[in-house]
Amino acid sequence: MNVADANIIFRTSIIKGFFEPKLLDLDFKKSPINHPVIENYGLMQSNLLHIFFDLETGADYPDGDEWFIVEFLFPNDVKLPDTLKGSDYFTTLFVDKTTTYWHHRELIHFKFGKTKKLDDAFQFLELKYQELHKLLESL
Repeated sequence: MNVADANIIFRTSIIKGFFEPKLLDLDFKKSPINHPVIENYGLMQSNLLHIFFDLETGADYPDGDEWFIVEFLFPNDVKLPDTLKGSDYFTTLFVDKTTTYWHHRELIHFKFGKTKKLDDAFQFLELKYQELHKLLESL
């Protein structure tokens, strides 16, 4: 088995065994939205903002078992105010010639060497979701 396949399996087990159950405890549910790039299903607390786990990006790195990328997707083709645009908040995700969604990507580093920091990583994920969700609620 190559390193990318092993890291995808490991990432999947961490997400399914730790992150998803914690999100479900916070009243998240399976998202009805299909991500245009990520094949896995997403989770949502409201239909406003959806979370998708990117298992493949960086899986071919030797330390790919220590992190993954989470994508926060706002699946609405609307014009966002300039204050919500940029790398700190939302950037465009082109779906097709007529549709553009908004997304935000974050690196979730849950392991440092032999030390797992799952609770810290989850707290970061939860706080980022709340922050982005509040910004979108104000639209």
